[in-house]
Order: sequence, then structure tokens, then C-alpha cells
Amino acid sequence: MIFRAINPANNESLEPDFHEAHPDEVKEALAHASSAFDEFRSRSYEDRARLLDAIATEIEGLGDVLLDRAHLETGLPLPRLQGERARTCGQLRLFAAVVREGSWLDVRIDTALPDRQPLPRPDLRRMLTPLGPVVVFGSSNFPLAFSVAGGDTASALAAGCPVAVKAHRAHPGTAELVGQAISRAVQNCGLPAGVFSLVHGGGATTGIAMVKHPAVAAVGFTGSQLAGRALCDAAASREHPIPVFAEMSSLNPFVILPGALAGNTDGLVQGLLGSFTLGVGQFCTKPGLVFVLESPETDRFLESFASAVGQAPCATMLTPGIHEAFEQNRDTVLSVEGVDSLGASQAGANAQENDGVPSVAVTSAENFLRNPKLATEAFGPFTLIVKGKQLGELVECVRNLEGQLTGTLHGNDSDFESAHSLVSALEKK
Repeated sequence: MIFRAINPANNESLEPDFHEAHPDEVKEALAHASSAFDEFRSRSYEDRARLLDAIATEIEGLGDVLLDRAHLETGLPLPRLQGERARTCGQLRLFAAVVREGSWLDVRIDTALPDRQPLPRPDLRRMLTPLGPVVVFGSSNFPLAFSVAGGDTASALAAGCPVAVKAHRAHPGTAELVGQAISRAVQNCGLPAGVFSLVHGGGATTGIAMVKHPAVAAVGFTGSQLAGRALCDAAASREHPIPVFAEMSSLNPFVILPGALAGNTDGLVQGLLGSFTLGVGQFCTKPGLVFVLESPETDRFLESFASAVGQAPCATMLTPGIHEAFEQNRDTVLSVEGVDSLGASQAGANAQENDGVPSVAVTSAENFLRNPKLATEAFGPFTLIVKGKQLGELVECVRNLEGQLTGTLHGNDSDFESAHSLVSALEKK
């Protein structure tokens, strides 16, 4: 199957054509990874570190060609992509330094105790060793730092594991450029070609086939809960189950306690606005739920916050599909009885087709607990305010959430002295 990348700013297809891998090509790539494993794992730690450094250098050598292609495929601004490239190369060099330092091996030596009673203890030694080939799935919102040469790939190579990357369909050209850079580094370091491979294809077909391949020993994934759970299920259903290290969707509860609303709240308003609209709301740590307690101070804060949202700009989202899913999930939340719109960007009237329009809604804690749909993630610039009558209601709301990447509390010392149950509930999520 042939496909092309789409420029989300204008919905135009981008040359060149890309080909989804045939099942036989997937098997071949993973067979090469399997055959490269023994040689790669036996190489010195310095060889691994040199590879990681070389990959960073090759990526930097791509120059503006990489940034321009990533900009076309994602709509992300060039300064953001410059920062992400620096982060990606920094991660690679950081892992190289960690490999050289060595404590990650977790070496432990329990010397023999021949005179121990009632039985002697033999000499016991252990250290961490590589598992085998790892499949990595590139994410949509970080086309460099959480993609082909991102943290999952860097850590797997640092550990001595060959990597097969399933490229994200939203930025195949970016993935191809980085994949070629890694392959050049592998070749220049005198390592077998099977140490790295890049595969294009759909997650439900190519991705699942990669996870189920018997040569694969582990999976790294960043993305939606739906896709992540499918991969976890596939990995668990194998004859020999394997681990899936998955970072999946998150609502990131943000709790504002009364002490934070005493006095001037301009900084809190701007901080929350900047956080939930950062990257057009497409960061995995975006606060999608804001919990507050009913009070006149809360009402004044929400009025200021709604006014700030009204002045927020719109911007292009990563893909037409992500934009469509965002609007559907936001509208699902807004359609629930007892949910009221609090405000939306005035720039929305002139928004382009794939622009994300910042907006905020409000509901009661009682209604939130009654309607599971309100815990739906809208991956984009939308957040839901949940107002509780007492702290116990907010605690119960948090307890009903699934696992989260972050939990945030704003308050003063007095707030935190009385919020132990809330902190405990967040810790468990």
C-alpha cells in the first residue's frame, strides 16, 4: 500500500510516496534484528556509547532539511522543532554518558559465606543484561524526541538491544530522514545492519505483527490508551509474553485549593492558560481536568480564566485526524447534561480547518462522579473545570480516575496541612 504525508496547515499531500511494509518485509527486518543481537550485546560499552554519539552527530548533520520536513508534516513551528532536535541529540549523548559510567548495570556481589549456619552461602553475582530486539513506536506529538531516535530507541541501544521502529504515519518523511541517519551511524561504527531498522505501516496491522514476532523481547510505546492497550493485549497473548513499556493518554488532574486563590491570581490564570494551550494542547502533561472548591474567590478566578481563554490564539494541530478526534471528544464532554461552556477563543471564528480552538467548560463534582464520559481525554486545547462543595468530593473524583502522568496541587501551607487525603489519592494515580 502506498501513502503520503499530509500537511495539516492546508491538507495537501506531500511527496514522495511511502510504502507500507509487506508482512514478509516485517519478518525480514526482525530476523535481521535477532541475528544482530548476539554480536551487538557482546560489543564493549564504549562501542555502544560511540554509536549513540554518532547518531546524534548524524541527526545534527541533517541541518534544516530535517526541520523543514518536520514542519511541513506536523505544523509545529521551527523554533519548537529546533528545541526538540536539541533535546533528541541531548538524550542520545546523555545515554552515551550513562553507558560509559556503568552504574545502570546494577552490579551486585554477595561473597561466599562458607561458615554460615545452618548452611553455607555460595558466591552470588548478578547484573542487568539486554533482553533482545525491541520494537519502538514513534509518537505523533514529538516527531523527534519521542520518535525514531527518541528516548525509547536511545535506551534500548544503550542496553545492547537492537531496535526496530514502527514509524508514525503522520510524519513518514521525518522518520525516514532520522532512520537513515541512524543506519549511517550503525554502518560507520562497524555494527551489523540489523541493529536498527525502520518500518512503515498501520498500527493495527504492521504494529501488531511486529509485537507478535517471536524474536521481539520488549516494546516501547507513546500514544493513545486505545492503541497502547491493543499492543499490551497482543504482547500478553503471545506464547511467550513480553513487557510493553507504554506511556498512554492522561488527563493530568490540576487541583486549586483555597489558599492559592487568596490575593492576586493573575499568575495562576496565565500559568494554567499557558499549560493547557501549550503545543495546541497536544502535550502529554496537559491539564485536562481542573478541580476547585466553590467560593466567591473561585468564581472570580474562573471569570478571569474564561476571559484569558477568550483572548488565546488558535493554531494548527498535528494532523487532520487528531483535530477531528479532538473536536469529537470535546463535544462528547460538552454534550453531557450538567456541563456548561465557560468560554472559548474569540479567534475561533476565523480558525483554519485544522486549527485547535482553546475552550473551557465547567461542571459539578457530583455530575463528574455520575458521568464517566467526563473523564474522556480531549487531546487538544480544552480543559474541564470541576467544582466541588467540599474537599471530600474532590478526593472522590481523583479516586475515580485511571492512572495519570501528572497530578498538580496549588495552595498554601494551611491547605496542604488539611489535604493529606487528596495528596494520598493523587499519589496512587
